[in-house]
Amino acid sequence: MPVMDIILNALVFAATLALLVGFARKDGEWTSGPLRKAFRFFTCQSNVLCAAVCLLTALFGMFGPLPEWVWLLKYIGTVAVTVTMLTVFFFLAPSVGKGWAKRLLGTPHDFIMHLVSPVAALVSLLVFERRNMTFPQAMTGLLPVVLYGILYIRRTQFGPKENRWEDFYGFNRGGKLWLSLICMLIGTFLICLLLMTLQAGQP
Repeated sequence: MPVMDIILNALVFAATLALLVGFARKDGEWTSGPLRKAFRFFTCQSNVLCAAVCLLTALFGMFGPLPEWVWLLKYIGTVAVTVTMLTVFFFLAPSVGKGWAKRLLGTPHDFIMHLVSPVAALVSLLVFERRNMTFPQAMTGLLPVVLYGILYIRRTQFGPKENRWEDFYGFNRGGKLWLSLICMLIGTFLICLLLMTLQAGQP
């Protein structure tokens, strides 16, 4: 495995870990509140998933070719952060309107989680780790979005009102929650197909 790929994967993990520590450390004290709140968002969950598999990738890559299961996890994590990045640019940015860049990319954690880590994961997968994949393998990339969709519906629509999440992604704007989630699944499906196509013909 190329040294540059090991470095890229290690940097994604290190940057995400630093951000998580930043969430948990406020005014010189450790606190769990901001970290728990951050984990409500698919942005945080997808980046943590990707960072974890990037760590695995770097560790296994130091000793030889990646096992198939590690490579597949890396693909799933990369799809997840790609969904995060494209959601920011094609769904959230239009809804925010003027000043979207400052609001969605203006802080270090937003800039890294919304843009830097997704791009690094994509470069790592598509430049250094390209491997021919089957259609069923490609469809595993849907799993994070499906699981988060179930969680989001449950926490925003069901249970005691005082414990429900606000609709912070605006998916239910105009009562169109199901349409929004179907569009997210279709978008993720297309991302999976694109990544499968870009890797076609590789050993």
